[in-house]
Amino acid sequence: MTTRFYHARILPLDGSTELFSGELVVVDGRIAFLGKEGGYTGAADREIDCRGNLLMPGFKNAHTHSGMTFLRSLADDLPLQSWLFDQVFPKEAQLTPDDVYILTKLAIMEYLTSGITMMFDMYFARDSIAAAAIDTGFRTALVGCANDFGGTAQETADEYAKFSRLDPLISYRLGFHAEYTSSEPLMRDLSALVQQLKQPFYTHLNETAAEVESCVAHSGMRTIEYLDSLGLFNYGGGGYHCVHVSEREMDILQSRNMSVITCPGSNTKLASGIAPVYEYLKRGISVAIGTDGPASNNCLDFFREMFLTTGLQKLSHGAEAVDAVDVLTMACKNGAYACGFSDCDCLAIGKQADLIMIDLHQPNMQPLNNIEKNIVYSGSKQNVVLTMVAGKVLYERGEFYIGEDPERIYAEANRIIRGMK
Repeated sequence: MTTRFYHARILPLDGSTELFSGELVVVDGRIAFLGKEGGYTGAADREIDCRGNLLMPGFKNAHTHSGMTFLRSLADDLPLQSWLFDQVFPKEAQLTPDDVYILTKLAIMEYLTSGITMMFDMYFARDSIAAAAIDTGFRTALVGCANDFGGTAQETADEYAKFSRLDPLISYRLGFHAEYTSSEPLMRDLSALVQQLKQPFYTHLNETAAEVESCVAHSGMRTIEYLDSLGLFNYGGGGYHCVHVSEREMDILQSRNMSVITCPGSNTKLASGIAPVYEYLKRGISVAIGTDGPASNNCLDFFREMFLTTGLQKLSHGAEAVDAVDVLTMACKNGAYACGFSDCDCLAIGKQADLIMIDLHQPNMQPLNNIEKNIVYSGSKQNVVLTMVAGKVLYERGEFYIGEDPERIYAEANRIIRGMK
């Protein structure tokens, strides 16, 4: 399948190529041509006139719990610990793998409308998540979430072997839910697996002050220090949230070449705090962006996350802090790096065709003084008119092309909720 986009503005975000006008051609899922108008002379199965609209890499949602769509606006206005243990866990215990399959598809639909072309998903029933991703054509990184309520290091090893070779759309990262839901024997078993496979490790880190204080109380160390002492980050990895982090812990993140995945929408709604993104960037620590799950956010909207990522830092560090172009790098390139999909991080010949088209012919994007800054400061989901993953258009101008009737997904999601105790 060959698709030619022409009359386009193109933002490669490859670190060197500036925004330019031209055309982009996709052949069998990868970018085959990227250059000036008329430079491609081959035939195409479909030609899309972009009418001066913008092509750019898709956003990478580097932390989410997609199956939690059933909890959207069902457990709100509560602090994290009460929200998690009194509301979320009891309801999650009632979900079946079939439920997770449907609920993940619902999340994927929302991701597509927001220009998201990949998710880094932590949830149970990972076979169902992978099936939903493959069936819809959506790129997905799975991460292990073993904890004291279920999951072992051996099961994590088995999943790594299975999902790493399941499908080109799927990757798998070692991980566990969090320090506060896991015993030290489990963590030591997982550390042994890290050393055996020489793989990076991911988990929730320092999301709340209470989480850190609890870790200090039983281990004498802060959370990142404690997990690093167990060898879990010997091969790098990353932490979701990383809100309450000490200077020593930043040293660890930096020396281990770890990624921080910031989730400002969730952290704001749960009053967890503001991650020190400005300090991370000053230290050269890679920062990616995630929505977190639709129970704690509740909106899977990457434009809101991008705005909050920079806006919250400006409150403490001044209006010049965390430039919009840096935010776009976090949203695209850094997210791909964290998830193990380095061949879809930017627009370049040979890269996976994971891209989006942004409608510039709307009031919120005019005038075109600076398109990159427009995307972060004034862009919204209404500007996403096309989302392509691996060369396949999955969403275009309000229509989904995922082999599924949206109304059936909506009906099934509501059925799941009605059946819960």
